[in-house]
Amino acid sequence: MGKTKVKKQSTFIDMTAMSDVTVLLLTFFMLTATFLPKEPVQVITPSSVSEVKIPESNVLTILVDPNGKIFMNIDRPDNKKAVLELMGQDYGITFSDKQIRSFIDQTHIGVPMNQMSDFLNKPLSDQDEMIKKIGVPIDSANNQFARWVKHAREVGGESMGIAIKADQSTAYPHVDAVMKALVKMKENRYSLITSLRGMPEGL
Repeated sequence: MGKTKVKKQSTFIDMTAMSDVTVLLLTFFMLTATFLPKEPVQVITPSSVSEVKIPESNVLTILVDPNGKIFMNIDRPDNKKAVLELMGQDYGITFSDKQIRSFIDQTHIGVPMNQMSDFLNKPLSDQDEMIKKIGVPIDSANNQFARWVKHAREVGGESMGIAIKADQSTAYPHVDAVMKALVKMKENRYSLITSLRGMPEGL
């Protein structure tokens, strides 16, 4: 008896549902993602095995570049405005609405107060070039860093977190100067931002 060959038919799979799910997942991740603020200098953090996370909001981030320059970021726009106004009162400077908006748009604080008005009058692109060359003064004769931290704490409250982010090539004395300044202000609770690496074998 002869064998009957069954004609093979092409298999059709409808991928419409899969495409819809992919688009929905992509949209979800885009809407829920937390974008890192633009930084004035590129910083490669050292590695550690600590998995303690810093708070996601109401954080004062202190950035220390390899040359020891200090930049600061206050993540809440309303807090940034209030802190700038308090600093203006300390130094007898009144900022216009345009300057305040410019201050909020610039992610980091990184110039002395005597240059702040001129800095805020510049376009954002010029600010980006200027800020990376200066930094917030922290020396004992002109410790504006301590004033920024003090006012940020007044505005942000006790719930505000403080985090230090330094480049892996930043000399320890530069980071130590920041930590000592915080301790002198009795700000003893702060985090060090690092990159997570695997736990060494045997631990």
